[in-house]
Amino acid sequence: MAIQIKQYIIVLLLSLSFSFCAFSQETEHKQPLSEILALLEQRYKVQFNYAEDVVSNILVKPPSETLSLNEVLSYLEIQTDFRYQLTDDNMVLVIMNEAAFDLQKLSEVVVSSYIVKGINKLSNGSFEIKVSEFDILPGLVETDVLQAVQAFPGIQSINETVSNINIRGGSHDQNLILWDDIKMYQSGHFFGLISMFNPQITQRVSLTKNGSPTEFTDGVSGTISMETDKNVNDKFNGNIGVNFIDANGFVDIPISDKSSLQIAARKSLSDFTETPTYNNFFERISQNTEVENNTMSITNSDKTFDFYDASLRWIYKINKNEILRVNFINVANELVFNENTTINSVEDSRESSLSQNSIAGAISYSKTWNTKWQTIFEAYETDYRLKSINANILDSQQFLQENKISETSLKLKTKHKFNSTLQLLGGYHFVETKVTNLDNVDIPRFRLLVSEVVRTHGVFSQISYKSNDRKTNLATGLRYNYIDKFSKHLLEPRLSFSHKFSNFFSVEVLGEFKHQNSSQVINFQNDFLGIEKRRWQLSNDGDIPVIQSRQASLGLSYNKSGWLVSAEGYYKKIKGITTQSQGFQNQYEFVRTSGFNEVRGLDFIVRKQLNNFNSWLSYSLMNSDYTFSDLPEATFPSNYDIRHVITLGTNYTSGKLKVSAGLNWNSGRPTTTTIGNELFNGEINYSSTNSSTLRDYLRVDISALYNFRLSSVTNANLGLSVWNLLNRENLINSFYRVNNDTVTEVQQQSLGITPNLVFRVNF
Repeated sequence: MAIQIKQYIIVLLLSLSFSFCAFSQETEHKQPLSEILALLEQRYKVQFNYAEDVVSNILVKPPSETLSLNEVLSYLEIQTDFRYQLTDDNMVLVIMNEAAFDLQKLSEVVVSSYIVKGINKLSNGSFEIKVSEFDILPGLVETDVLQAVQAFPGIQSINETVSNINIRGGSHDQNLILWDDIKMYQSGHFFGLISMFNPQITQRVSLTKNGSPTEFTDGVSGTISMETDKNVNDKFNGNIGVNFIDANGFVDIPISDKSSLQIAARKSLSDFTETPTYNNFFERISQNTEVENNTMSITNSDKTFDFYDASLRWIYKINKNEILRVNFINVANELVFNENTTINSVEDSRESSLSQNSIAGAISYSKTWNTKWQTIFEAYETDYRLKSINANILDSQQFLQENKISETSLKLKTKHKFNSTLQLLGGYHFVETKVTNLDNVDIPRFRLLVSEVVRTHGVFSQISYKSNDRKTNLATGLRYNYIDKFSKHLLEPRLSFSHKFSNFFSVEVLGEFKHQNSSQVINFQNDFLGIEKRRWQLSNDGDIPVIQSRQASLGLSYNKSGWLVSAEGYYKKIKGITTQSQGFQNQYEFVRTSGFNEVRGLDFIVRKQLNNFNSWLSYSLMNSDYTFSDLPEATFPSNYDIRHVITLGTNYTSGKLKVSAGLNWNSGRPTTTTIGNELFNGEINYSSTNSSTLRDYLRVDISALYNFRLSSVTNANLGLSVWNLLNRENLINSFYRVNNDTVTEVQQQSLGITPNLVFRVNF
């Protein structure tokens, strides 16, 4: 029923789109200043260094192409509240006038087009993806934000899903995923094959691997923060699109000169047609699960999968000093199939199902008191639910499982600007997280309901400094956390430092302490039909400890004449992990103990821009080990210890056409093999844990995008991508099971060749 309701919402949304489009009129053309600066970089062969979030809020009429560079800079100074200083190395520093108060961070772009256009590195050590300026990546015909972040060295998915992103050897539950400052416990559609965050409403993505700001908690391995547009837009615009997976729409509706509303929605095409991409995705998620395989006397039929998402953002500019923002998101996946059998010549059929959904809302209010002081209040409620009904038709039994999270967050922060180089941030953060797990069997009657709550109070402070010449940046601070249930006190220092020297070189030092109270665990591999078998649980400060991390990194970069060479070494230790949270499928699959994970590594990238071509090569070297003192093998390679990873890509852009091709290779996932195929004392005889690796992984992807005009007020995009162009059979997992007293190897394959086609109309 919920799926049908959302279908009506999408129809209504698209109807609104066409209605507003009919009344839209051309007005004086203004563009975000960030887009204009990107065009000027190409035109005059310079690089603008600016505070990204502040610049993107400014709308300016593009300067004439006949103006010289100095004339353009003078024109921009008149139109904006910034000064533009041209340095000897063709870099233009965008400097905020002293009278203006920064609503935003002091972080500035230090490397534009870090990999491709629209991906930049900031002075605080984080990375940003600007969706509106995003170029194109191999295999991605649209900006799937959680696929795009895997282009960075040190980040990948061990099983090709966005629900299992591994940042520097960490598990997925160690990532803090935010959508407009709301923590999300679900990240993907198709149970992880595509991102659940609609790129049409998501305008900016920030990736932090280390050196997090003190206002953030959780995410001991990294933070992926997505943001909608912060502007109050003065004219209607939108788009509608369709690809081999879903149909989608987006509208940006001006309500008044002080308020605008954005709505976005997507709905899978499975109700209307099944494309090759849909079939490949369905085969991939059901591989080695009860959906694909059942007992010999049972057949599965009427398999259907559906998903939708709907998101909303409303901004109201109360006055020039006060802004109110409201966000809402609702996401769902639903899988249904019938189990059929014949008992005593009587046919019987029962329905099994799996659903996963998230719903969240937030409110943010900011007030600028004067040129020195600003306060911001943020509150959100986020809820996640995973539910499965497994019908055991032979035993006339039904097994119900549920995993639910309800989290409330309140945050108050204050910013004080001492001068143009120094700013202080301070605040208080309260989080209450409730996790409920239910296992219910009807025959024989069994019911287990466990509900737990953890509340955390946090106080944070951070001071940020940037030198007048913008060559030195420092952000350092401390976060104090109190977990009332355990009477636990945690101090977490944070550091981000960067300095540019000799015009083309820069050095970076990052460090952080972090903690988190929740993790994803697997009780049994066939839980939730074996598809989304991970369930969230809370720490109890006993056999499930509070997870704590320490991380430090040192980086050096060279950036000149289109060349970028960057290397960063790091060390990370995460203690308090449990064997349940690491996804063992060997002799430790049912062992319950805790330990720590140590990771040492190097992330390296070289990129060259030449005319219309942009090429890059990234390499990651990583050594990740577990230590579980209660296990027979105290220390051994972690399940995410992929030692070598190489990514090679190239883009070509010419006018309206963009083409991209790339290669992804890694040295193979760790695995535990067996000694022979016979049982030893009734059990599988395993060799040393993770002492072997699967064969190396190789994937070649291509994509192309063509932009063209349909009318004076509308344009369109036509794109094609092919994932795994060579159709290579990559093995992404291998484990062993016992069948008829014989050890059998079970293998899981990656996606085969998978095309996708998109057509979008923008108005």
